[in-house]
Amino acid sequence: MSGSNSYRLRCSLAAHEMDVRGLAAFAFPDGAFVSVSRDRTARVWVPNPSENQVFTEMHCMNGHSNFVSCVCIIAPNETYPRGLIATGGHDNNICVFSLDRPDPLFTLKGHKNTGHEDCVRGLAVINEVEFFSCSNDASIRRWMVTGECVQVYSGHTNYIYSLAVFPNGQDFISTGEDRTLRVWRKGECSQTIRLPAQSVWCCCILPDGDIAVGASDGVIRVFTESEERVASAQDLQAFEDELSKAIIDPKTGDLGDIKIEDLPGREHLNEPGNRDGQTRLIKEGSNVEAYQWSVSDGRWVKIGDVVGGSSQQNSKRVMYEGKEYDFVFSIDVNEGGPGLKLPYNVTDDPWLTAHNFLEKNDLSPMFLDQVANFIIENTKGHTLGPAPASATDPFTGAGRYIPGSGGDDQGFGADPFTGAGRYIPGSESTGTVSSGRADPFTGGSAYSSSSAPKATTNIFFPNTDGVMFEQANTTQILGKLRELNNTAPADRKLSDAALDCLEKLLLLVADQKSPEQPTAEQISVLWRTSHWPEDIVFPVLDILRLAVCHPEVNAQLCGGTEGASLCNHLLGLMSPEGRPANQMLALRTLCNCFSGSHGRTLLLGQRDAVLSRAGDLRVVSNKNIHVALATLVLNYAGRLYGQLTEIEAKAQCLSVASTTLEVVHDKEAVFRLLVALGTTVAGDSTAKDLARSLGVNSQISKYARVSDPAKVGECCRLVLDELQ
Repeated sequence: MSGSNSYRLRCSLAAHEMDVRGLAAFAFPDGAFVSVSRDRTARVWVPNPSENQVFTEMHCMNGHSNFVSCVCIIAPNETYPRGLIATGGHDNNICVFSLDRPDPLFTLKGHKNTGHEDCVRGLAVINEVEFFSCSNDASIRRWMVTGECVQVYSGHTNYIYSLAVFPNGQDFISTGEDRTLRVWRKGECSQTIRLPAQSVWCCCILPDGDIAVGASDGVIRVFTESEERVASAQDLQAFEDELSKAIIDPKTGDLGDIKIEDLPGREHLNEPGNRDGQTRLIKEGSNVEAYQWSVSDGRWVKIGDVVGGSSQQNSKRVMYEGKEYDFVFSIDVNEGGPGLKLPYNVTDDPWLTAHNFLEKNDLSPMFLDQVANFIIENTKGHTLGPAPASATDPFTGAGRYIPGSGGDDQGFGADPFTGAGRYIPGSESTGTVSSGRADPFTGGSAYSSSSAPKATTNIFFPNTDGVMFEQANTTQILGKLRELNNTAPADRKLSDAALDCLEKLLLLVADQKSPEQPTAEQISVLWRTSHWPEDIVFPVLDILRLAVCHPEVNAQLCGGTEGASLCNHLLGLMSPEGRPANQMLALRTLCNCFSGSHGRTLLLGQRDAVLSRAGDLRVVSNKNIHVALATLVLNYAGRLYGQLTEIEAKAQCLSVASTTLEVVHDKEAVFRLLVALGTTVAGDSTAKDLARSLGVNSQISKYARVSDPAKVGECCRLVLDELQ
């Protein structure tokens, strides 16, 4: 049974080495489209005239240094009669390509990124007054450009990533994390197509009405309504077989809680479904199988085996990507995004497994021991040997050091990226105010939602004290410094005398009650060593950010020509292509420079360059960088408070704070940006007018309802009151 309005597979393209992340269709040549991927390439595909179902790669473009996430096609003009292709990547660049060469015609750097409220993942234009949006809340919404939501579409059961609108301007398609492509006609989901991949990232509608979708398995699939273009019977069967072998995790949201004893047997499939895409689970021995009703075929189609629920308590192994494993963990790396799968067998080496996981997913090797210890901690009782009691670097045998940590009471468990335990960048206190009064930045007993003053008492801004990053674990810093010095190039290796200087300086500046003063030699060694190679310099930067809090070091490094050199060096470490640990520590060092008069004078004089470079780092997906960036803006705002003539400087603070709020998710970073906004506009009518012109009111209003932590909502309401 086959319907003319149902899509079926046309072909599958082994298009990219990694996830396909974006698609766009050409108006000409007919049927051609471009794809972009995490493999850092963009590829143009054209129909093969000799084989009706097949597409051929016509052009491959390279230019990004990180994975490519989106693409659009610029119409032809007199200068470029074949048109241009623009791609955006996670290297923060836009590359503009022609069809005549593989490298970019232009590379646009410093692109202003924008964010959307409620984790909106995609937009699609309907007409000149309406548009669709899709979101992580699994809903699709139809909006008027005036802001009125006129309709909500429900059907997806997990994140929705992509939308595309049919030429009639009413019907559309959507894809998401629930492994489906959904076709929507007249406001209803008319067809649900399951795919044998967890994440269906993107979709587009080709000029001939066919649908192309790209998924996490690196395959582009094209579906068609045309009987002439439908895949062969063998290819259709191969697709159905591939789908039937898929593994479904009930935690992805579309199957609910499963109890195998309550499920019916295969006889349940004798009853026809009520709608296209309806799902049924049946018990087959000790396994659970999932089936979907196909209206076009008039039968139940197997879409996979279910694992991970209570129905699988007797199952010892989990199938993932065609192989059986003892465990398949889901690792949450990006807030608001799906987890990455980490398969593991008890016979595997956890360190090698962690290394392969990081390499496969383009994650920093800095996370090696975190992931390895996560595996060990979550497979206790199942390993062949005893699990290590502490985090030991598998290559050096020493305790792992990652910059920015403080305290030595950390443990392991939970998610290795979001849980406690490790010397993670920024895992210590997120900064303390320089005065001794109780304040909401430290998160200690000084402030809680139950004990905080009512919103009518403004304890948040103006904040003129400044916030510093003064916590440190000196033992770990010194241990990592000596370890890296042993592996440093011969011409950069420090002598024992130089190491001794740095150790004495670190212990001195970490002890704020010490009567000793840093020596000129110690400061000189610190400055020279801060120019170590970027891959090993981070423990020295950790010492530097502590040292500039000391009045003597602040005066020596921030005054005169030395101050300009320090500022330029830190800005160089903060380049968008730099290492995240160095970027974060450079930002923290700049924050701590505000602790002394020489540092404040230096940074006020270098404000434009410092805030411009710091603002570029808002697009880095690192919450510790975001907190440090927000703190830097706050410290600037505090120094500008009451300076009514510094309107240009305040305008830059407002601009950086506003654009950063568009992309940050961490609540501490959001809170500090709100305090920075409040401090900037407090008592200054011109600054308030600037904030209103930037749309700050509507931008931050969503935080007024935040209750966890309460300080975010309370501070937001006070800023809104200030802008009335």
